[in-house]
Amino acid sequence: MGPRREPTARELRLGVELRRLREAAGLTAIEAAALLGVNRVQISQIESGVKGVSEQRVRRLASHYACTDDEFVDALVAMAVDRTRGWWEEYRGLLPTSFLDLSELEHHARFLRHVAILYVPGLLQTEDYSRAVFSARLPELTAEEIDLRIRHRHARQRFTVPYEAVIHEAALRIRVGDRATSRAQLVRLLELSEAPHITVRVVPFDLDGFAGASSTMTYVGGSVPKLDTVVRDALHGTAFIDSEAQLNTYRTSFRTVDAASLDPGQSREFIHRLAKEL
Repeated sequence: MGPRREPTARELRLGVELRRLREAAGLTAIEAAALLGVNRVQISQIESGVKGVSEQRVRRLASHYACTDDEFVDALVAMAVDRTRGWWEEYRGLLPTSFLDLSELEHHARFLRHVAILYVPGLLQTEDYSRAVFSARLPELTAEEIDLRIRHRHARQRFTVPYEAVIHEAALRIRVGDRATSRAQLVRLLELSEAPHITVRVVPFDLDGFAGASSTMTYVGGSVPKLDTVVRDALHGTAFIDSEAQLNTYRTSFRTVDAASLDPGQSREFIHRLAKEL
């Protein structure tokens, strides 16, 4: 397999997990290369996601690294042999790579969770709401760039896996666009909250127990828990977090937020009252 020009987040993650297994086994890249009968450069390329790896080699490496978690190894093999070019590939070169990587993560997810503080989550946004959000970006986006982002976001909304959004009251009250846009967004949230795979929960201003977990995040459930990912937006761009220690921190954070939110029925009533105020 020849070198890739730009590995995706999924390809990078496979390489990271293979490196973690090697390091846990106490082997150097040179020693791992000798076990496969290749050179050190090839191991480095595999671990950096630059070069693909076959099912046979993934299983041989896992065996050499004394990994006995068969489910995890099977998941790594699935990542290695998957050559699917998803719908998001049509946007390659047109949108930032992080947009495509997020789409790929969501496509392979077992479940999705989102904590929203300032904006309604993208997967639940109306077109007008999305347009207002993208139009407020700095530096300013061109009309063509905004249209591309909206089309991409709309395509992401065709997910079918279980999705839970915990939305702070601030995100529901902040006027994004005009009054009509904000009201239509609240109505859309009510409609989506009735879908069997979507759960919407609200954290009101006056509810206790939320301050310690007040950060926006998307939690993407991998094919096995070890392959979960947290996605955070930062000033320097989108961060994909996958170390076990950090994942455990965010799992705890989500449980804290979930416990501090209204139940789905109460949340729908809350959103309905806000919509009537507009």
